[in-house]
Amino acid sequence: MAERRVYILVEGKVQGVFFRATARDVARSLGVKGWVRNRWDRKVELVIEGDIEAVNRMIDWCRQGPPGAVVTGIKVEEQPFKGEFENFTIRY
Repeated sequence: MAERRVYILVEGKVQGVFFRATARDVARSLGVKGWVRNRWDRKVELVIEGDIEAVNRMIDWCRQGPPGAVVTGIKVEEQPFKGEFENFTIRY
């Protein structure tokens, strides 16, 4: 199985719309691991690891977000796969 790890930064109206909770649920349903958190600048950041196809699907989801979100930009940065996460969590 080919694996991938990415850092994602999401901009727009992405806080106060259940972005983190929905991202956690979507990530878990896809079987990807990592974390999501709000940033001080009103953006949301994620680190995701897993099967390439599942990670790609999570990236696609981040381009839209949950209902109520208005995503105006997304930055995806490749990182070396580490396999360091046991599940997908919300960080505070």
